[in-house]
Parts: sequence; C-alpha cells; structure tokens
Amino acid sequence: MKAILAALLLLCPWGYLQALTPPATLSSSGTAAREGAFTLVIDAPEAVRELLQRNLDVLRYQGLSDLSDSELARLLLAAEQDARELVATLGYFSPTITIDPPVNRDGNFNAHVARALKLSVVPGEPTEVSDVKLVFTGPILAEAGAEQRERVIREWALETGMRFSQTRWTDAKQQAVLQLTAQNYPTASLTHSEADIDPVTQRARLSVTLDSGPRYRLGPLVITGLNHFSSDIVRRLVRLPMGDYDQTQLVAAQQRLTDSGYFDSAFISIDTSGDPAAAPVLVQVREAKLQKLVLGIGASTDTGARLSIEHTHHKLPLLDWRAVNKLLLARDTTSLASEVTSHPNDDNWRWSLAGVIQQQTLGSFLIHSQSLRVGRARSTEPLDNEYYLQLDRADAATSDATAQAEVQSLTANYAFTIRRFDHPLFPNSGWGLGLALGAGTTVGARNDPYGRIVARWLSYQPLGGAGVASSGRLALRAQAGAVVAEAGAYLPSTQIFFIGGDNSVRGYAYRELGVTLPDGQTTGGRTMALGSVEWQRPIRINGRASDWESTVFIDAGAVANSAADLRPKVGVGIGARWKSPVGPLQIDVAYGVDVQRLRLHLNVGFNF
Repeated sequence: MKAILAALLLLCPWGYLQALTPPATLSSSGTAAREGAFTLVIDAPEAVRELLQRNLDVLRYQGLSDLSDSELARLLLAAEQDARELVATLGYFSPTITIDPPVNRDGNFNAHVARALKLSVVPGEPTEVSDVKLVFTGPILAEAGAEQRERVIREWALETGMRFSQTRWTDAKQQAVLQLTAQNYPTASLTHSEADIDPVTQRARLSVTLDSGPRYRLGPLVITGLNHFSSDIVRRLVRLPMGDYDQTQLVAAQQRLTDSGYFDSAFISIDTSGDPAAAPVLVQVREAKLQKLVLGIGASTDTGARLSIEHTHHKLPLLDWRAVNKLLLARDTTSLASEVTSHPNDDNWRWSLAGVIQQQTLGSFLIHSQSLRVGRARSTEPLDNEYYLQLDRADAATSDATAQAEVQSLTANYAFTIRRFDHPLFPNSGWGLGLALGAGTTVGARNDPYGRIVARWLSYQPLGGAGVASSGRLALRAQAGAVVAEAGAYLPSTQIFFIGGDNSVRGYAYRELGVTLPDGQTTGGRTMALGSVEWQRPIRINGRASDWESTVFIDAGAVANSAADLRPKVGVGIGARWKSPVGPLQIDVAYGVDVQRLRLHLNVGFNF
C-alpha cells in the first residue's frame, strides 16, 4: 500500500497538489503571511474596515503565487458583493463600493504587474428603525400575563429611532425570548420575525411574533444522585415555594446546594413534558466525598506565611452532623479549631458547637486563649442571623503586675449581617451592614458584668452616572465598637479592641494600634472607631477598561478606653486591584502618618 501511494504522489501533477493546498492565512497586520498574488488595502470607517478584514473571503487568496488575472478578477467581483452583504449587517444598505484598479464586468483585470489593490467603502447613511410590532400568542394573552407582556414590550432592546444592525436585531429577539422563558413560560419560542428594510429611505420595519407556550407552576421535587445524604437535606436547602416557575429561584436554589459543601455539583430544571399546573422539579446532584483533607499554603502582609490543615467529615457516625477540624500555623497566630454543625431544619436554622485554642500576638503581648461556643445560625440571602453562648478564657494583655494573669467570661450574643451588593465577588455598587451584640459577666475570682457592641458598614458608590464606569467608584468603610463595664473590671484580651492591617487602618501593622501603657507597650482598648474612603478607578488599555484598577485611599482609626480619649491614627496611600479568579487581589502601599513609614499590604478576596 505504501508503494502505491508513493507512485501516485510521483505521478500526480504538481499544479493539482497546489490546488488542494488551502490558501495562506493573513498575518495580524493585514498583509499576506508570504509574498503572493496581490495586496488589498481596505479604505473604510474603522468598524466597517475591521468587519471586512475579519470576514472578506478574497483576503484568503493573497498568498497564492500562481493566481491568474482572470481568476483574480472573478474573486474581486465576488468580493464587491461579499463586502456589500457584510456592510449590510451593520445597518448600511446603500454603500458605495469601489475597487482600484477597477475590474470590468467581462472579467478583464487592468493591473497585470503590481497587483496593488484598494477596496474603498463609503457606507452611506445608516438604517434606522421606524416601526416595531411585537405580537404575542398563547396563554400569556390572559390577564395573568399582562404584566409580563408589558415588561417585554417596555424592555425591547431595538427601539424606534435606533440604528439597525444584524447583531442588534438578533440580540433583541433573543432577549425577548429569554424574558419569557425566565419566568412563567419556560417553553416560549420565537415563531416569526421579519425586518423589512427600505434602502432608499434607510428605514427598517420590524415584526416579531412570540408564542408563550403554557404557563408552568412548580410541582414536587424529583431528586437523583443521592447515596450518603437524605433527601431532607436537599429539600431544606432547595426551599422552592410551590408556585409559578421562576428561573431566578431555581438558579438560587442550585447555588445553595453547591455552596452547602455536601455536593460537588447540582443542576435544577423542570420537566416540561408533564402537567404544566404541577411540573416536577428535577434536582440532579453529585455528592461530595464524606471526608476531605485540605492542605493550604499562603501568605499575607497581616499574618505572614501560613500553613493550614483542614479535615472535614460530612456525616459523623451516630450524630449525623458535619465536623470541621483545622490547624493553622502563621507568623503571629497558631490555632486549633473544631466545629460540629447540624443539617439545616425546615426554617434553615443550624445548631453548632465550636471550640478554639489559640496563641496570637495582640499589641505588644503574646496571648494564649481558648473559647467554646454553642448556638444556632441561619443564612438566607440577603440576611445572616446568629445567636450563641460563648465561654472565653485569655491571658491579660497588660504589664500591670497587680492585674489578673488570665480572665474568663461567659456571654450571650446575637449578630446579623445584611448584604445588598450587586456582585458577590466584584461589587460595583451596594452596601452591607453588620451588627454584633453581647452581654455577660466575667467568671472566676471576680464577677464583673459587661456588654459589648460592634457595628460595621461598607458601601460602594459608582461615579459618573448610570452606565459610566470610567470614573470608577468610591468605597466607604466604617466600623465602631464599645465594651461597657466598670472601670476596674478585668476583661479577656480577646474581648477588647486592636486595629491596624490590610482591612483596617493601612500603613500600620496587623493589630498594632491600641492603648499605650505607661511603659510604652500596647494593649487593647474598650472603644474603637475607624473609617476609610477609597477611590477605585478602572485602568484603561487601548481605550478599554481592563481587569486592573488603581486606587487612592485614606484610612483613620483609633482605640481608647473611652470615646473622649479617641485620637485617630491616619494612613494614606495608593494601590491596585486585579479581578482574579478567586476575587479581587488588593495591592496597597500605605504611609502611616503617625509612625512615618511605608508599609506594603496584600490581600485576596472580598468578604463582608
């Protein structure tokens, strides 16, 4: 067989092999990749030129060195019609197109030697939409569908007076269908569309017919893929109300399943082949492994290099709860934490029991502490709630020899967080508010009652008006806290305040700022306040916004034992943000005005 193929190759005419060879491709500069038959320069407005350079068929043949005059003339005549059709997709239906040197209609080509060609396009006046007619058929014509019909008409993307183009026409039709299929009518379809173009008057009359199909309501869950976990876990996480179909609710339920940690993947849809009045909801899951071990290595300017080992068991024997154990080794912190959490109940509340043994640097002191917490928590978009009892024990962060060496306390606590951001990782607008309240008493040698409150706020304010991103946004951050107790009460050092670091007052070390003792060392205070104003502005490359942003900021914060003694420490600086796959990468260089030194701050992720 190999001998026969070799003989055929030897006998085959060389010209025939060349004809089988595909045309050379164009280089990025628009010239032929090698010296060939001709060069073609396109003279047209930028948008038209870019379209023709990407799609004009004749450009594929520039690399053919043996292209005859008659064949080139044929290609150029076809190119004129090709260009006319391409320009029409941009809404120009009466363009003036010329080729220099010209090509006669009988196929004669007048440039035998240089073959340096120029294609000129004057697109003319763009075609505008003069009339739009949207027609609905199906059950959406009932009174119950009136609001959705009006919304589709109101939000139709290609309105009267707008310039017509094929891309806009296609996008507008797709958007209208998606608006129907996203809510109530998942089987909606486009049954007719027509764009009547008058090239003389440059007007386009549009007509679209949308069939809604039946109106669907959610029926029972049909769950597949379970092996270790019960269907109750899925049902409680999904939490889909019986009612009209809403794709947004299905997507949110799907996200809750994947965020729970019990499942590696989840997909939720409805069975449209059944009864529309009670369509089965199909829930397909792939369970996570019952046990997981994660090793982590990282670094930040707050904690330095760190190593973590985390073990998760999703279904403890007998108890059937999830257990997470984590060992963290960092520059200023070493901790061992353990938490067991119940599955959510019908109201999405979970019981939890957690304990932490920790050694960390707070101010000028190395503090050993332990805590034990029991309580319930619920996370429902956009509100998180938690209430718990907590037992704390910590070394005293003081150089006073008469103070207690360690202090214990027992507190009852409640906390909530509200998030109203437009994006979970890269917010451009919105706000978040958190509040934590606690009350209790120290226990042991002395029983001193005390209360504790911490409030925090973060908001993003776009600049430049709606839809204008070139001016960026302002990020405004504020936090305040207070511990109310008798002046002589000794409190656990983990219950008082220290500030400074990447997400606090930049320009200062992590937890560097507190109350200065008579011997010059720093301990925590009973009152804290801090604030920050940051201007985040996109970095534009070739006129387009990139994934990088520049920032200018000023931070200020103070810690004291009373509000009257608060004296703010200020940090100012510049930085950059990058939209990484795991969240914003924060790179800041800040100057601590009080300590008169520069400090680099690195942090990854958005969390509130």
